[in-house]
Amino acid sequence: MTEITTEKARIGAPSAQPFIDGFTEEGESLSPINAGNKAPLAGDSAKSHSHGGGVGIPDSSRAGRLTSYKLADFKPLTGMEEDWRFTPLKRLRGLHSEVLSGAAPTVVVSGPEQVTVESVGREDRRIGTAGIPEDRVSANAWENFAGATVLTIPSEFEATTEISVDIEGTSLEAAAQHLVIVAGKFSKSVVVLNHRGSAVVSENVEIIVEDGASLTVISLQEWNDDAVHASSQQAKIGRDAKLKHVMVSLGGDLVRVTPSARFTAPGGEAEMFGLYFADAGQHLEQRLFVDHAVPNCKSNVLYKGALQGRNAHAVWVGDVLIRKEAEGTDTYEANRNLLLTEGARADSVPNLEIETGLIEGAGHASATGRMDDEHLFYLMARGIPEDVARRLVVRGFLNEIIQQIKVPSIEERLTDAVERELALTDN
Repeated sequence: MTEITTEKARIGAPSAQPFIDGFTEEGESLSPINAGNKAPLAGDSAKSHSHGGGVGIPDSSRAGRLTSYKLADFKPLTGMEEDWRFTPLKRLRGLHSEVLSGAAPTVVVSGPEQVTVESVGREDRRIGTAGIPEDRVSANAWENFAGATVLTIPSEFEATTEISVDIEGTSLEAAAQHLVIVAGKFSKSVVVLNHRGSAVVSENVEIIVEDGASLTVISLQEWNDDAVHASSQQAKIGRDAKLKHVMVSLGGDLVRVTPSARFTAPGGEAEMFGLYFADAGQHLEQRLFVDHAVPNCKSNVLYKGALQGRNAHAVWVGDVLIRKEAEGTDTYEANRNLLLTEGARADSVPNLEIETGLIEGAGHASATGRMDDEHLFYLMARGIPEDVARRLVVRGFLNEIIQQIKVPSIEERLTDAVERELALTDN
């Protein structure tokens, strides 16, 4: 793969690439709602971007982002906001502006009998303990969800099989959904969120990893082509607890997933992996946040995406914050994108904010490029047809993420899904 790379490996590394003449740090506004703007790339329109400074905090710290359970606290979206500048707002189908009164996708949970599944009302004390909405879409879902599903893994229980949460959409009316996953102390389990069918849904997922627990959450977005899905997945990680979060987006018209991991006590670990494959016209967006607020925690982030077809668009934004209290932090994040055809676009923005120098290590990297001609030549010179050689290169590129899942049935399912996507490239 021929790569265009920007990388800042350690604290204090200088930026090696100057801004392109005529562009600002913010880049451009892609939202169709801003189509009439006379200066989409610079000037006054660029100055109006906000880099996350919340109410009462004048600087641009990620810690200053506004959080609220109330929709009214968030201004109506224009597409000029930093957090929404890549999102085509008109394709959200009202998730940011309408009352979400449609029928939420059905939820069916299967797994070991020791796992508790409850349907609860909004007043349940566990709701709202992992995180507060950070954007208008998430807050709109908060105000409109009727009931929640709470899944609890008992303390010290080790599940030998995965827990499947089948989320099936059957309506294209804008809807809200809420899910809470609680991993009890010293438990060990794998939870798989299977998103399928047709839906227009804003979803809040709360993930609570209690002290000493080890939890893997795999979120699979395999929607039908007409689906719109916005999902805020916020995790709170306890002392010596471990979270592996795997995000896979393949289907849907517009899918926007915003995972976050917040450490609440020393010794926590978070691994966040992602795989996405965007086809013509598809918008797949992933914005993640790792909040190192306490000492001696580790995080590792790796997302990989492939894109093919006209107007295929993928967005990855990775925010890592190391607060001044978080001494001994060790963190790294990376994003890689492979462009398979002309007309596809990938936007990749790694952000690393460090408030203390007393850390083990911190870095980030981003690379976007097309298929490497030398790799293809090497394979074709050994008698492998070009179409097969291309598939081998893409398989190898994405397989690093698939192998992190550690659930054979799901790894096989995703391998087959990637094969189906690659078959479209040959047509």
